[in-house]
Amino acid sequence: MPDFAFVLAGFAVGLVVGLTGVGGGSLMTPLLIFFFGVKPHLAVGTDLLFAAFTKMGGTVSLARQRIVPWRLVGALSAGSIPAALITLYVLHVLGPGNPAVQRAMTLTLGVALLLTAAATLYKAVRGKQILRSIPDDQLAQATRPRHWSLPLLFGAVIGTLVTLTSVGAGAIGVTALMLLYPLLPLPRIVAADIAYAVPLTLVAGLGHASLGSVDWPLLAKLLLGSLPGIWLGSRLVQKTPDRVIRSLLSVLLAYAGVKLIAI
Repeated sequence: MPDFAFVLAGFAVGLVVGLTGVGGGSLMTPLLIFFFGVKPHLAVGTDLLFAAFTKMGGTVSLARQRIVPWRLVGALSAGSIPAALITLYVLHVLGPGNPAVQRAMTLTLGVALLLTAAATLYKAVRGKQILRSIPDDQLAQATRPRHWSLPLLFGAVIGTLVTLTSVGAGAIGVTALMLLYPLLPLPRIVAADIAYAVPLTLVAGLGHASLGSVDWPLLAKLLLGSLPGIWLGSRLVQKTPDRVIRSLLSVLLAYAGVKLIAI
């Protein structure tokens, strides 16, 4: 039964990620800590590789639908990956099992979840004002940011946050992308958010693995459920209204965030 529970949790999180771009670290890391009793540094490290392989499956599906804005993905990765490597170096020096590091992880994770909850609720409220499609001849203009430096800066902030807590590339990322690229339709923003998270979480996850912060058998069980889940979600992303999903997510994430801060 515990093995089946891990597979089911992976499927549910994968489905939500595919539908909304939200839910990887935001849902899985608190699930592992609160419901399965996994230590914070192991939960973060395992979830990073879980996110990498899950979103890789989603990216393949989205790429086949030709809705991934690769130019945008490259700009974000140029900021996020160097920041992830710097954060990994700091963790290597301090040690991921250090009590002070564990406390910093749970506190930062709690704050990140509260920000994610607020961002998710914002998108739920503003959902009707977001474009769902755009003509191909307008795509180049829609993928130009307000300023060239903003994607790099945003990528660096998210790279640091994701490496430390495994949270940030979901709802926070989608909300920031909506502000940076206001003309880009929501399905393409979700696709960009999922695609740029793949190299980021892979680099951060492998870095955590080198520190001994990955539970490999647990990772296999989660992926067994999540890969079919994100494949299904990414096929439905252009057809499913996400206002109710985002509203429920915001409540769940706020609850998890408060609990982590109160630990």
